[in-house]
This record gives sequence, C-alpha cells and structure tokens, in this order.
Amino acid sequence: IKSAVVCVLSDSSARNKLLLISFDGFRWDYDRDVHTPHLDAMAVDGVKAQYVTPAFITITSPTHFTLLTGRYIENHGVIHNMWFNTTTQEKKQYYQSQFVDSYWDNGSLPIWITAQRQGLKAGSLHFPGTAATYRGETVEVKEVEPLFYDYSNETDWRLNIDKVIGEWFHQQDLDFVSLYFGEPDLVGHRYGPDSPERREMVEQVDRTVGYIREKARQHGLTDRLNIIMTADHGMTTVLRGGLVNEIILSEIPGFSFKDLQFHLVDYGPTGMLLPKEGKLETVYQALKGGHPHLHVYKKEEMPERLHYSKHPRLLPIILFADPGYVINGFFPLQFNKGEHGFDNQVLDMKPFFRAVGPDFQKNLEVGPFETVHVYALMCHLLEMSPEVNDGSLDYTKHMLVPRSGAEGSHSKEPFHLQFRVSAA
Repeated sequence: IKSAVVCVLSDSSARNKLLLISFDGFRWDYDRDVHTPHLDAMAVDGVKAQYVTPAFITITSPTHFTLLTGRYIENHGVIHNMWFNTTTQEKKQYYQSQFVDSYWDNGSLPIWITAQRQGLKAGSLHFPGTAATYRGETVEVKEVEPLFYDYSNETDWRLNIDKVIGEWFHQQDLDFVSLYFGEPDLVGHRYGPDSPERREMVEQVDRTVGYIREKARQHGLTDRLNIIMTADHGMTTVLRGGLVNEIILSEIPGFSFKDLQFHLVDYGPTGMLLPKEGKLETVYQALKGGHPHLHVYKKEEMPERLHYSKHPRLLPIILFADPGYVINGFFPLQFNKGEHGFDNQVLDMKPFFRAVGPDFQKNLEVGPFETVHVYALMCHLLEMSPEVNDGSLDYTKHMLVPRSGAEGSHSKEPFHLQFRVSAA
C-alpha cells in the first residue's frame, strides 16, 4: 500500500497579529462605577463579554497558565502561586516561583512555545510563566520584571506599551505578545474593591487602554492587530470585625497542626494540608463541619466542576472558604481588605473580557464563557495547530467576523499546516 502525504500550507499573509493583555484582578463590573471612555469605545469597536469564568483556584499564576495553555489547573499542574516542597518544608513566594522551571514545565506547553515551534515569533512582557524554560525552549523575546517592581507606575506602563507595540510588533514583526499589568489587583487587596483607590486605578487602566490603541494606530497596526484584554480573577471584600466569626484553624476543636506534615494556609480563602501518616481521617473529621464558612474536601472528593482534584501536586486535604472569609492558621495574619481565590462560581471572582481588531465583530456583547476557551481562540486567530487542551473554539467563534466564502462562521483555517494522507 502506498501512502501519499500532501502538505498544504495556508496563506500566512492573511494572519493578523495578536496581543493578549491581562490587567490583574480586573473584575467584570469595574467599569460600572467609573467613567471609562476608552473601554467604552473599545466595546463599540469590538466585543465585550458580560463576564468570564476563571479556572479554580482563582489566583494569579494558575489562572494565567490556563489562559496560556487552555488546560484546567488540575491538568497543567501550576496549582498555586507558591512553589513548595512538602519534604523540605520549603515555600517560594509568587515572584521566586516564576524561576522554578520544573514547576511550570510540567507537560503543558504555553502558547508562546507552540507558536515558535510553528514558525511564528512570540514575545511576553511580565506575564506569569514568562521566565521559565519549557522543554529546553524559552520565549525568544521577553522581559521579566525585577524583584520589588512597582506594578502600579503609569509611566512604566506606557514605556512597556511603547516597547511591545513600537519595538516588538512594529520593528521586530512579532506575531504574538502577552502583556501583563499588576493592577487593579494590588489596590483591590489593599483598599478593597469598593474603595475610591480602586476606582482611581480603573481610570488609569482606561487611560492605558486608550494609549495602547493610539500606539497601534500610530504604527499602522489597527487593521493588522487583534487585541484580547482580560484578567485572571476578580476581587471581593473581606469580612472582618466583631460580628464576623473568622476562620482560625488552630481554634477548631480536635484539630492540631501537630497532625500535619505540611500545610499551605494563611493565603487568602484557600489552603492545602498534608497530614502525617495515619492522620488523614483525624484531620479531615476535625475540620469537616468545624466552621460554618469553611469547606473541607479530600482532594478526590472535590466538586468535579472545579477541576482541582486530579494533579499529584495537590495535597490530600483541600480547604476553601465562603466569599469574604479567609483561612488563618494559628492566628489572624491576613489584613487585606480585598481578596480572591474563592469558588469560581462566585460572581465577584469573574473577570472582564474585551476584544477588538480586524478578526472581531464590532459592537457585539456576548454572554459568559470560561477562560479555558481563550487558548483555542488565540490559536485560531494565529492559524496555529493547538496543543491538546480542555477548551473549544465553539464558545468564542461567534465573536469573529465571517471571512469571504464562509458559511455563516469564521472560515479562517485554524491550522497553518495540514497533512492529508491518502492510501493508494
């Protein structure tokens, strides 16, 4: 039997560039109590989702890696902002964890690496996961922020935009760039989501959106650049004061930290515990029902809809709290006025989603969808063959402009390289 392999290359000249932007902690409704002329104009010129649902656990590194891979967190394995080792008891904070290659390079390739392997040029500025090496490859054009970086400085934001649009897209002709801003997350934590400080930061975000679109115009990219703008999670107000029964694990009857080999608590509303040999049931029974606003699960019994049970890095007992509550260990150590990490069904955890560009419909408002589907959309826009993923283009293709010859749907070929095998 003879096999003929025919290689079909699509016309790459039709491929538009793509900029993925994340404004950390930008809740879906943050534009409702602030004057946001640039975000409003972007919605008229493009697509606005009612909101999007992030993957659980609703914290920065895990949810960003879902955007980059199209995998739920139990599948991509970046299960927390903090890398940890249960044997040595070592824990690394968010920034230090960015440099642990083995934490990120765990079987799921982020879109930058796949793009580079398929002949595209990719870049990333400050986006979580940028610093790591994946199967021997890094993002070829990248900038990783220094330790103690000021994520709120508007002047720096503009310099970063100048670099991405002026240098990377215009001069170096990159096809895809991911760009990260650390606000309004920080002000949301410090002052709360209902604070004037948060509203002021949303005005800064809006000015930045205007600056991004103006820079694209100046460099002649408006008709060649698709922009997707979203976030990793939302934010909710932390309940405190005499009327609130705070969750303090050490005060729960029958529970003892002496029964644990390792614990990850004092990190917002979630926690993970590794009981000592033979102590799993003791710890579980003590905590289960130990506080009216604390949910306690053996990892294999986690609700399936959360997709947060199957990965071996997940510890045997997983805790999460009701909205507004945080999980303290020995005593209250957390003083943020705003927090995230809660169940992804909670409306306050849901971020915004906007898109504009030559491939997107204009003045279209769409219903909610999960952020796990953004990856498939990006691969389609870049005419890339995707890696195995948990998302689908079906949830976003109605946002796209039908191309000539399309039968009511976006006809752009999702694969830039196809193999047709015929047996003779």
